[in-house]
Amino acid sequence: MPYRFILLTAILLSATAPSLAQATRPHPGYQGTPDDQRACEPAVQKYCKHAIPDTFRVLHCLQTNRARIGRACQAVLANYGQ
Repeated sequence: MPYRFILLTAILLSATAPSLAQATRPHPGYQGTPDDQRACEPAVQKYCKHAIPDTFRVLHCLQTNRARIGRACQAVLANYGQ
């Protein structure tokens, strides 16, 4: 589903943002793990659907709603430095 790709792209881009500032590119084709997708899919659908397809808006939305998203998605964000 497209929102899964968008979510994982947002997670990847946020995790590599410091690297991007240093002119390093993220690994092409990386889409996160299926566990990451399952963890954050409900939060994206419930709180951030309006932000799709803008990956940065999806990430910002998840961060803004951190207190309301599930623990599993919070852990995904934390694992990626968010």
